[in-house]
Amino acid sequence: MPKQSRNGFFFRSYSAPDQTPFEKLFEIFNELITHTSGDLDEALDWLKQLDEEYGLTTPDYSLDDFVEDLKRKGYLREEINPDGNAGLALTAKAEQAIRKQALDQIFGNLQKSGRGQHRTKFPGSGDEHTGEFREYRFGDSLERISLTESLRNAQVHNGVDEFMLHEDDLVVEESVFKAQMSTVLMIDISHSMILYGEDRITPAKKVAMALSELIITRYPKDTLDIIVFGNDAWPIPMKELPYLQVGPYHTNTVAGLQLAMDILRRKRNTNKQIFMITDGKPSCIRESDGTYYMNSNGLDPYITEKCYTQAAQARKLHIPITTFMIATDPYLQRFVTNFTEANQGKAFYTGLQGLGEMIFEDYETNRKKRLR
Repeated sequence: MPKQSRNGFFFRSYSAPDQTPFEKLFEIFNELITHTSGDLDEALDWLKQLDEEYGLTTPDYSLDDFVEDLKRKGYLREEINPDGNAGLALTAKAEQAIRKQALDQIFGNLQKSGRGQHRTKFPGSGDEHTGEFREYRFGDSLERISLTESLRNAQVHNGVDEFMLHEDDLVVEESVFKAQMSTVLMIDISHSMILYGEDRITPAKKVAMALSELIITRYPKDTLDIIVFGNDAWPIPMKELPYLQVGPYHTNTVAGLQLAMDILRRKRNTNKQIFMITDGKPSCIRESDGTYYMNSNGLDPYITEKCYTQAAQARKLHIPITTFMIATDPYLQRFVTNFTEANQGKAFYTGLQGLGEMIFEDYETNRKKRLR
């Protein structure tokens, strides 16, 4: 056969990758754990119902076998419940696997990096080479001198027979900074996040888990703090994300912003930002005497002005706020528009489907520039 006849593309029908019975069930199990906010018994009940309807298991591999594998592989541990009975609980390995699956679903498969990858446009004594050269200056470290280019200059200036290397011959390779980023992710856990027949908290949790795993694996020098806000605001550790639930709360956006800025003030990084995921209007603030002022009827000017003040304060601190608004009400969008103008930040009016992609793209965009 002539060689050129073998060039081209071969198109074949798609075949799903081979998975063991455990791997197939484990993907579904992780999804159910996220939806049930870490309720293991409820997740296993749902898995049993799905098995009865869709035949997920086989006579050779039952749900009991799956649970035993979860324990054997270190995803479940036995513990004593508060009522004194023995039970099962998720391990740290299981929590990490749930975050990893969320990362793969939302951001795609990313390889782990040993250094932060936040590129900036500023040349200098950074840690990434650009391929461009300049003359040696006093204070440049010796390891930055390009030996090949310096020797070439010496040969050009002095010739081969009378070879001499002078300071004027030395050149160094330019490099760029890789900026570190400090991010606070604010998640609204007010009751409206599960109202109207739509589960909005689960996608928000999955985005938070994916972003956490992304930073751990690809940008280890960056920091991510996660806070939730209802009537008040408080930070939560990454390991609690699968168990996050909404409560009978109003929406105290001011408290969330105040806590986020307090956290970022203590960070040494120059680049700082706030991501806020919310679906409702601000309806609550805490007064200086500890009492709460609440109003769920429309937009209360007293509350919204407090929000605008916090947005302007963040702007003075060079902290941009990106709001991901999971609502389409025109009057709420007007509030977000005014809020964004006060901060000079950004706002995305999005449904739940593309939330993760938008946050990832915005994170990637911000890390390529200095936000200050």
